[in-house]
Amino acid sequence: MSFDPTTLSYNDAGLIPVIAQADGSGEVLMMAWMNLEAVQKTIETRKVTYWSRSRQSFWIKGETSGHVQELVDLRMDCDKDCLLAIVNQVGAACHTNRRSCFYTSISEGSEVELMSPMK
Repeated sequence: MSFDPTTLSYNDAGLIPVIAQADGSGEVLMMAWMNLEAVQKTIETRKVTYWSRSRQSFWIKGETSGHVQELVDLRMDCDKDCLLAIVNQVGAACHTNRRSCFYTSISEGSEVELMSPMK
């Protein structure tokens, strides 16, 4: 069965949220957005391509940093309004140079840093 990305449920801005998860470990790396064309580019190239809301342009993960996300599998949830990208992550996923964007815990009313930037 072929997949038609126009069947996904995009928000009013034409975007769909995407969670990037590390293949093998299941570690949640980051959350970003894709539009229809970014979904198509990701499927075609196997390089995870997001839509930057701030720059209003495509963003191929790792294009400038070298911290590439190679697509292993792209999954949609039951409502087709959220995607899960299973990826081989090279280097840091976060722009702060950490493995994951989810490096801060809220514990007993305080923020606790769980990991330092990668060297």
